[in-house]
Amino acid sequence: MDSVDAFLQRVEAGELGDPLPVLAYVAGQSVELEPEELNAAKRRAVTVRAAGGDVHRELAVDDVAVKRLAVELYTEERRAQLGSAVDDLALRARDLPRVRDAVLFLAKDVDLAWRLFALALVAEALDD
Repeated sequence: MDSVDAFLQRVEAGELGDPLPVLAYVAGQSVELEPEELNAAKRRAVTVRAAGGDVHRELAVDDVAVKRLAVELYTEERRAQLGSAVDDLALRARDLPRVRDAVLFLAKDVDLAWRLFALALVAEALDD
């Protein structure tokens, strides 16, 4: 079992909370982003988040910082890369009902998957 399969087992077991942003983040690792561009965009998103009040308040997919990061990093090519990665996860999740259902949900709405990927990136930046 490789590290992704082991990770998917943890998602299936409910160890990592809501599977949608977690799986969008995992799929997002296949999206080609220049580190400098990503880091600068994450810094700007955190600044936007801080301007809105307590940075540690609950983060949501409709948060202004999440939307801004999603728009800033978006390209059709990157969206397609995320969609392909979600499809690949669906193949790996055949025998994991919770993960499979979540991945199929993301596959039906790649725009939502993109925003959830952005949400996970903002959460990652806030943890740093």
